[in-house]
Amino acid sequence: MTTLMPRVLGALDRFHAARPWDHNAHYHRWMLRQLPKRFGDALDVGCGSGELVRLLAVRAGSVQGLDADPTIIARARELTDPATPVNFLVGDAPEGMPRGPYDVITCVATLHHLPFTETLTRFRDCLTPGGTLVIVGVARSETPGDQLLATVSAVLNVAMALLKNRGRGAARPVAMTATVRPADMSFPDITRDAHRLLPGARLRRRLFWRYTLVWQKS
Repeated sequence: MTTLMPRVLGALDRFHAARPWDHNAHYHRWMLRQLPKRFGDALDVGCGSGELVRLLAVRAGSVQGLDADPTIIARARELTDPATPVNFLVGDAPEGMPRGPYDVITCVATLHHLPFTETLTRFRDCLTPGGTLVIVGVARSETPGDQLLATVSAVLNVAMALLKNRGRGAARPVAMTATVRPADMSFPDITRDAHRLLPGARLRRRLFWRYTLVWQKS
């Protein structure tokens, strides 16, 4: 058994390397369903190559995408039609965030790279009354529920890789080239602190090692 497990894990690594798919982009359509059909100004924090920014722009008056990596921001600009009402900025959140205010703020798989309390406070303060915050985040696995969901996700991850990649040799999505950092907060800790800062926020564990947070400012 001790020699079998490394072989199994190695085989899974090779399988997924040959059939990559974007776990974050998987939630983009869900995020759009949490938002109004039309809204004014939006901000996507940790925008990467701009996939979600371009989706938001279909509904928004204008969208700003913020990322700390100048290389990925340059790529986002290359991939975006100049006629689209978007603007990509290089900067660190929360201190480098534009002042807003915004009707919509989104953040995907970025919050665990940032100071949690300061960032959520800045998101809250930059939203207009009635504005919506939607986060897809990453939490540290800690509870038995986390471990069960991770096991289910591992199985479904194989199925999704086969579904989204019909053969070997698939190119790794641009959005998956960022440095990966493990989360240091558990989901219970995230829920406790989020409810303190954002009363009424709705948080839920999700498949594929993610959680979601939705909050509307009163």
